[in-house]
Amino acid sequence: MFEEIKERFEFILESIQLIEARFLKIKFPDDLVNSDDGITILDSIAMRLQAIGDNVKSIFKLDNQFLDKYPNIDWEKIMKMRDVISHHYEGLDHEIIFNICKSKIPELKSSILSILNQLKEV
Repeated sequence: MFEEIKERFEFILESIQLIEARFLKIKFPDDLVNSDDGITILDSIAMRLQAIGDNVKSIFKLDNQFLDKYPNIDWEKIMKMRDVISHHYEGLDHEIIFNICKSKIPELKSSILSILNQLKEV
């Protein structure tokens, strides 16, 4: 179980890095919807956000107390975002995705790196 949790966090980190790389071209929220390239970037980022949420849900299912050790991250919000992307994609707000990429992804990356460092020490 421990190894699987670690693998899930590694996948989350990989997804964050892909989001960061794809988001480099985006300067304003409307950049995500004003061109075919922007829409492709929006779709690919949304898919990675969904994958992050899926992996957080999986970690919670493996050990429902593990995430409690890291209360600085709103795990519940990450899982809810996954549900919004999965079940209400047509209503997805590109400005919300932009703000997640701009402000939440860097924070999440820092926390995931810290968690992975802690898991290496165990």
